[in-house]
Amino acid sequence: MASRLVLVLGDLFIPDRAPDIPAKFKKLLAPGKIGQILCLGNLTDNTTYDFLRGIAPDLQIVKGDFDVEAPNLPPQKVVTHGSLRIGFTHGHTIIPPGDGDALLITARHMDVDVLLWGGTHRFEAYELEGKFFVNPGSATGAVGTGWWAEGEDPVPSFCLMDVQGDVLMLYIYTLKTDANGVENVNVEKISYRKDTGLTPSAT
Repeated sequence: MASRLVLVLGDLFIPDRAPDIPAKFKKLLAPGKIGQILCLGNLTDNTTYDFLRGIAPDLQIVKGDFDVEAPNLPPQKVVTHGSLRIGFTHGHTIIPPGDGDALLITARHMDVDVLLWGGTHRFEAYELEGKFFVNPGSATGAVGTGWWAEGEDPVPSFCLMDVQGDVLMLYIYTLKTDANGVENVNVEKISYRKDTGLTPSAT
C-alpha cells in the first residue's frame, strides 16, 4: 500500500544561506515512507532536488522568489488528498506577507480547504473561517529577513501530513539546540477536520 504521508517543506536556500538539510532530519526522511512531497519554493540547488526525488518520486514544487534558474515553475498548485483540497504557494506574492486576511483571500481564490505557504522561515499553523493554514518554516533554518527578533536564530522545521477522509493530522518537526549545544528533534501534532476546526494534542 502506498504511503499517505505528505512531506511539506520549503525555503531551503542551499548553499546560499545554509549548507544542507540537517543530518537529523535527513535520517527521518527515508525513501519508502513518504508518498508525496510539496515543496514551497526556494529549493535553489540540484543536489537537494535529487535527494528529495529519492525520498518520493512525486515531488510537487512551486516557484519561490529566489528560484531564478527555474522560471517555468508555477506560483501555486492544488492537490487533493481524501476529501481535502490542499493549495500551496511560496507566499512572496501574498501582500502583506503572512497576513491572515490575505491568506484567507488566497485560499478562497484557490478554492482550497488547506493552504500551505512559505516565505517567512517560521512555522505557523492555525484555523480561520473553517480553513487550515500551515507554514512549515525553513527545513534548513535558513536566515530570513524581518521575521525573527534580533539575536534570535531561525529554527529548522518541516511538516508531515497524514490525510484520511476529511481529517488531516499534521506532524511538526523542529530541530532545537539545548544549552549544551546538543541538537534534538522535537515532534508535535495538530489535527484538523474539515468544517470543524483544530484539535491540538500532545505526543
